[in-house]
Amino acid sequence: MILDRFRIDDQVAIVTGASRGLGAAIAVAFAEAGGDVVIAARSESDLEQVAERVRAAGRRARTVAVDLGDPDATAALAQTAVDEFGRLDTVVNNVGGAMPRPLFDTSPKHLRDAFDFNVGNAHALVVAGSKQILATSGQGSIINITSAVGRLPGRAYAAYGTAKAALAHYTRIAAMDLNPRIRVNGIAPGAILTSALEIVAGDEGMRTAVETSTPLHRLGEPEDIAAAALYLASPAGAYVTGKILEVDGGIIAPNLDLPIPDL
Repeated sequence: MILDRFRIDDQVAIVTGASRGLGAAIAVAFAEAGGDVVIAARSESDLEQVAERVRAAGRRARTVAVDLGDPDATAALAQTAVDEFGRLDTVVNNVGGAMPRPLFDTSPKHLRDAFDFNVGNAHALVVAGSKQILATSGQGSIINITSAVGRLPGRAYAAYGTAKAALAHYTRIAAMDLNPRIRVNGIAPGAILTSALEIVAGDEGMRTAVETSTPLHRLGEPEDIAAAALYLASPAGAYVTGKILEVDGGIIAPNLDLPIPDL
């Protein structure tokens, strides 16, 4: 049965930024497809709620409050998966971000910080996680969450867009280094209805403008990204590596126009 190829029974995944939004949706989707999950975030506050949803799906969850800016903590996170569940199959790098700001207000430090947060942290977990995947499961999958603005130029995204573009190309390069035993892919979300878009969701005019400028005429749901992640992590995506899956409603230009005036 083709649906069996989307099962990840008894596999183990690490999902970062998993206390809410995309990370939480991905963790729950993996559990519903038969996987056990190590869910990590900086704060413990919401992780247990996500863990309960994983357990309600009949799978095991381990919560870890961690600052992934610490290389030792990153290595320890990969080890935790093995210590807790005996193996590691998949790593989802979902942590990332940077505040939009006009180009003239973007300092070199802003660029460095965005690169470290979005690319450096992902790299650390790719390395630590890959070693554990090879040592325990022998093969597996890495999934990096990038962004539509990593390929679509928009105002105020000099730091964030550049960092996400770098993460996308890092994904392609890492795939070459880790072939054939570990597949490395990315997902580039568009406007997804998470807490990051609360302002848009709560403003009828703004939401209508975003939806109208999106070919599918709606905001994305976290489950749209979770389904893509499951595809890439499961045997269904076994012949895919070094690719960025664009889950963005079909946009060819940014659909959230930030109020940055002309010079």
